[in-house]
Amino acid sequence: MSLLIVGTVAFDAIETPFGKTDKILGGAATYIGLSASRYLPKQNLVSVVGEDFPQEHMDLLSDRGVDLEGLQIKQGEKTFFWSGKYHNDMNSRDTLDTQLNVLAEFDPVVPESYKDCEFLMLGNLLPSVQQRVLEQLPNRPKLIVLDTMNFWMDNFWDDLMEALKNVDVLTINDEEARQLSGEYSLVKAAKKILTMGPKNLIIKKGEHGALLFNNEEVFFAPALPLEDVFDPTGAGDTFAGGFIGYLAKTNDISFNNMKRAIIHGSALASFCVEKFGTVRLENVTDSEIEERLNAFIDLVQVEMHL
Repeated sequence: MSLLIVGTVAFDAIETPFGKTDKILGGAATYIGLSASRYLPKQNLVSVVGEDFPQEHMDLLSDRGVDLEGLQIKQGEKTFFWSGKYHNDMNSRDTLDTQLNVLAEFDPVVPESYKDCEFLMLGNLLPSVQQRVLEQLPNRPKLIVLDTMNFWMDNFWDDLMEALKNVDVLTINDEEARQLSGEYSLVKAAKKILTMGPKNLIIKKGEHGALLFNNEEVFFAPALPLEDVFDPTGAGDTFAGGFIGYLAKTNDISFNNMKRAIIHGSALASFCVEKFGTVRLENVTDSEIEERLNAFIDLVQVEMHL
């Protein structure tokens, strides 16, 4: 099944209690693509980088099946850059520097060969940019997943509300769910958000797992307890890539299959946090993924006699 990924391809500089990096490969679409590549031989990418983006990074994406026809390369300009420092609990961070660069004037262009996509992943971007992608597609994809964040809620509320009307699955974290809904209870928050347009809602709770809601059902998936969390950057995007990648591979968008997709996304995200940046995702093996999926199954199974 054809998957179109729209999002940032970027540079990150990260500091955690375990060390720090200089400029490394990052960006929502990068993590989504590397994660989805575990399930699909090809994904199509719409994004933008500057002339400073190295060929080795493009080769990495291409080698993993990410088609780069929709990647704009802006000559004389620089790639989007983000720098952050994580606190000791690894659940909170400070942004040290954000340089929009090419992202400031990004006008997404969907190549003709991408327009028949059946699955669409709209990574965390300006809501009007997400909407412009949808407007270029002649037919509505079978499944549209959208990620967003509190910055867009603060500054582009009306655009976000418009984008949410066309969404099948919205993925946000618990803090963002509370802000979007104005409700502290995540159950009440989900009910309110589902009236805004999304048919399904995933609330990511980091080390505490993820919740999946629709108007009739609720599912909770725990996070796998890990001995070491080295760098949480990109974990949510890795989760999203695994989620939509699995759904596209199985071509089944039922609520029950979304439950399975959440487990797959969570398993891949658990690898992402073990090394800086994309390093762990680049090298994880099929056998390691299978072993971790089995660990998730063991985690949630219990024998009971009523």
